[in-house]
Amino acid sequence: MAREDLGALLRGLLGGGDGEANLLGSLLGSLGGSTAGSGNPLDGLLAALGEGGLGHQAHSWVSAGANEPIDGEQLAQALPPDTLQGVAQQAGLPTDVAADQLAQVLPQAVDKLTPGGQLPQDTSLEDLIKAHTPHTP
Repeated sequence: MAREDLGALLRGLLGGGDGEANLLGSLLGSLGGSTAGSGNPLDGLLAALGEGGLGHQAHSWVSAGANEPIDGEQLAQALPPDTLQGVAQQAGLPTDVAADQLAQVLPQAVDKLTPGGQLPQDTSLEDLIKAHTPHTP
């Protein structure tokens, strides 16, 4: 699925926010190739955040309970630099602005994409987003 389509699906899930949804779609799309055999780039995102020192916060977004916040600087340090730079460049934003915007939307998005407090298995991210997006008549 194209990153633009993923951004459109995320926009519906998050209730607006074109810029943030497109950034998140681009981030998840760029991490999609890092999950061998998986159609779900959430695995790659959570692995990258865990390796970057944000595993505890990311786990709070998946599990039931409160979502721990992160800031843009933490996110920029946790993600591979080329990943964040590519996402920011694609959006036409400075890297720090992209990181700040992503840090605001990631907890809510991951929380909504992990129903029941678990990562979905054998489900593509696109199917999961469609299943959790309010339908408009």
